[in-house]
Amino acid sequence: MSDQAGGQFSVAARHVAPRPPNKTGGSIEPRERARYTGPVSPQPFLISLRNSIVSATAVVGLQWGDEAKGKIVDLLTSEHDIVIRYQGGNNAGHTVKFDGETYKLSLMPAGVLHDHIVSVVATGASRKGEAIGTTMRGIGTCYREKAGRAHAVRIGDLLYPDLLRRRLQEIVAYKNQFLKTLDPSFQPFDADAIFAEYSAYTTLLTPYICDTTAFLHRALAAKKRLLFEGAQGSLLDLDHGTFPYVTSSSSSGCGIHSGSGVPERTISRMIGIVKAYTTRVGGGPFPTELNNEIGQHIRDVGHEYGTVTGRPRRCGWFDAVVAGYGARISGVDCLAVMLLDVLSGLDELKICETYEIDDERTTDFPSHVERLARVQPIYRTFPGWKSDISHIRRVADLPTNARRYVDTISELLHSRVEIISVGPDREQTILS
Repeated sequence: MSDQAGGQFSVAARHVAPRPPNKTGGSIEPRERARYTGPVSPQPFLISLRNSIVSATAVVGLQWGDEAKGKIVDLLTSEHDIVIRYQGGNNAGHTVKFDGETYKLSLMPAGVLHDHIVSVVATGASRKGEAIGTTMRGIGTCYREKAGRAHAVRIGDLLYPDLLRRRLQEIVAYKNQFLKTLDPSFQPFDADAIFAEYSAYTTLLTPYICDTTAFLHRALAAKKRLLFEGAQGSLLDLDHGTFPYVTSSSSSGCGIHSGSGVPERTISRMIGIVKAYTTRVGGGPFPTELNNEIGQHIRDVGHEYGTVTGRPRRCGWFDAVVAGYGARISGVDCLAVMLLDVLSGLDELKICETYEIDDERTTDFPSHVERLARVQPIYRTFPGWKSDISHIRRVADLPTNARRYVDTISELLHSRVEIISVGPDREQTILS
């Protein structure tokens, strides 16, 4: 966010309280200016990750979002110095279990739960505007105003009160006229009241507002380790997703560089996150959707309800065409397979390995939703496993059918599976 061309102002904050004041993504009262501090010692089960950590790591969802990225970010945070949220807004939530408690974070990076971490909300992220779109959080309008430029306020404007007052007077006059035309009974906004409200926020936020692009460049020069936290999933990317059933930002790995100002060559490890099955929220074609008792079983066992909206998610079999496309556009190096435990107890499992469209088979993801709507998924079928796997911590100890299932995901996505999640807690993780 900026106050002038080339100046990228957003938020870099170090959380210093022992706990956030609430568990619903609310604002955290600032107490101290952002600064670097040394990492704490990792938990024993994380030590094996140390050799694979590089200067900059990215965690990106490869499906339609809700892949449990928050758990992986939390898992990797102690091995990094800075966690960056590079796109999205408070329409995307991460659920993280931390010290036995559950936190539902919106907008704030998962690193905010760790005392030694600097958390950055970078320039690619937007804050709340008028309600529009699927979550009714105003992100569509916010990004629209950002692209239109003329009626946008950026967080850097809070540092310049006279400029902010002038901008608000111009914007509010325009909005009042526009909304009055749509609804003659509309009660106009008061520019002075809005200015007074946000001036109060300025007092709290000023210690944390900075040029985050320069901040991150200095951090790289100082050999600090960066962790980029994606919101939503690759198939919701504005340019590369299932348009128009997408979000308003670049939610694939493609958005890291435009959203943070950090160059592509800096990202040495791109971790692709997939669920062991597929979900999506809202409208749009969903080739592997299960509108039956199996889909409901997955929804119930996996607690598949939106972190932000609470809406039930649509559930279906794992779609390797979807995830493979997400892996290619984000350039992933390895995979994390999440919620494998949810599939325990099913007699039979399926993975969609290719599409049939108009009597032709392809592994290319359709570029248009009309073509996607005609897809007939071609499945590979697997026997399920009956045993509880939530206590397992080694790949070798997984049931044979579970290992075969994970190996097939790796084969179809042409990428090694390095992390398997078998439960919501950080300890319920298999590192391969």
